[in-house]
Amino acid sequence: MRPFALLWWCLLLLPGCTGGEAGRQLDTAAFETLMHDLARAWNEGDAARAAECFTEDAVYSEPPDKQLLRGRAALFEFFGGEAGREGEMTMVWHHLAFSPESGVGFGEFSFTYGTTAHGVTVVRLRDGKIANWREYWYESELSWPEFVAANPF
Repeated sequence: MRPFALLWWCLLLLPGCTGGEAGRQLDTAAFETLMHDLARAWNEGDAARAAECFTEDAVYSEPPDKQLLRGRAALFEFFGGEAGREGEMTMVWHHLAFSPESGVGFGEFSFTYGTTAHGVTVVRLRDGKIANWREYWYESELSWPEFVAANPF
């Protein structure tokens, strides 16, 4: 009777024991590692490694309708595919924040690929990978410190 009671309490009170969604939650450190791994893959021109940071059915967008990509295969091609990107790309995260409960995170970034942009991306994770990516950015030749000079933190 005791093993059954222990199992019952585990299933009712400890969602992580069930193998459900809560058991697959990332913590803030794991989120930050994922986002930095993605930036490193982009900075090194490794489209395959970058695409692996996303789920098979990921949706990547820049609202309202600037770009919309669906699926890891489309992202692999967008990130440079087998041939790689034609020029050098640099992605730097300035601030990252994550809610393990909702699986939603944010990142403030600077991105250079021909021109420079500063912006924010919002992501939703599933099974430790990016399932949804929404980005908003502003093109500017200013450095990050110059860009945020009126309100740095």
